[in-house]
Amino acid sequence: MSDLLLTGGRVIDPSQSLDATADVLIVNGTIEAIGPRVASHAENRDGLETIDCAGLVIAPGFVDVHCHLREPGREEVETIATGARAAAAGGFTAVCAMPNTDPVTDNQAAVGFIIRQATLANASRVYPIGAVSLGQRGDALAEFGEMVGAGAVAVSDDGKPVASAHMMRTALEYARTFGIPVADHCEEPTLAKGGAMNEGIVSARLGLKGIPSEAEEIMAIRDILLARLTGGHVHLCHMSTRGSVELIRWGKDRGINVTAEVCPHHISLTEDAVEGYDTNAKMNPPLRTADDVAALQEAVRDGTIDLIATDHAPHHYDEKEREFADAPNGVIGLETALAVNITWLVASDVINLPTLIERMSCAPARVFKLPGGTLRRGAPADVTVFDPALEWVVDPATFRSKGRNTPYSGKTLKGRARLTLVGGRTVYRDGV
Repeated sequence: MSDLLLTGGRVIDPSQSLDATADVLIVNGTIEAIGPRVASHAENRDGLETIDCAGLVIAPGFVDVHCHLREPGREEVETIATGARAAAAGGFTAVCAMPNTDPVTDNQAAVGFIIRQATLANASRVYPIGAVSLGQRGDALAEFGEMVGAGAVAVSDDGKPVASAHMMRTALEYARTFGIPVADHCEEPTLAKGGAMNEGIVSARLGLKGIPSEAEEIMAIRDILLARLTGGHVHLCHMSTRGSVELIRWGKDRGINVTAEVCPHHISLTEDAVEGYDTNAKMNPPLRTADDVAALQEAVRDGTIDLIATDHAPHHYDEKEREFADAPNGVIGLETALAVNITWLVASDVINLPTLIERMSCAPARVFKLPGGTLRRGAPADVTVFDPALEWVVDPATFRSKGRNTPYSGKTLKGRARLTLVGGRTVYRDGV
């Protein structure tokens, strides 16, 4: 690892209210200096590598608090190594791995395994999320303390909701003692059972059983009320409806400790993407209506939605080739998230680049209490350099991820990572 000087880029760091053309000096893996004349003072340093970033944005590395890396148990679909490399190619310097693996990440040994595999991968940082319940069965709490001690940063049964209100209450109380969030998959299981897409006119026309918005909203308000009761921190995963946005706003207005995320696909696509029974548009929660998309975009703009997370969920090609109702839920997102967000949010004037970087970097690190999310002097040099104007056509065959299940295949998007640094070490570089 050499010392680096990034010159002439647009440095955007919302954690410091910084947006200016400047140089960034990285020494021994940490941020040493930022300013318009850093290059002139550093040019005589021995072993210094200089990278011209003119026309590019230099930002704190993106942090994805919600992805599925499939290892252990489904290594043919994704591994921690391939997922971490895909994250780096997407500009993510850190990702949080959900626990719905096989076996489930519900103990300290499983958490330790993920951390060891991430170290061997030598790419983006990987932070394990432990399960709320043993085996994600919903009948007994996992040992939060042991998992946190081993390196878990949150708990979740994602992939499944915490159906029992009593268990959710206990989880929030227990997690509060360790200062970690409980991230919940908001889905009332009896309402959602058997559903394959959003309930509405499109599902009726296609002859597919729908999932009503209320399946998400009932659990969202339950979790918010339980957070009020316990004082615990509930984090609502992959919000998809206008009603959920209104409920989150209600909770925040009352000082309840609730945070929420939205995925790139839910702020860009509608249920119309399912036309033709395209299984790459099948996910849970499902794609909703244009009205829901508009509400979610506005919530990202005004901060009701705290952050954007990918819910990266790779599947084998054969699995997605089934009939729509039988195909698994999920899409990949690590290598398209930045471009989707720029194309649908920034280029459409919903938000500006500083707000996008706040939602993809600063807020995720802050909400989950992770290192990163800032370019302050002395901070780890987790840095993303990207070209916000570069247009490219999505070709899944070129992805670092093993997954190819994306609804954006063949689409022209804007914005792409060019350089990703983790602790000052180059983990991805293309075109700079």
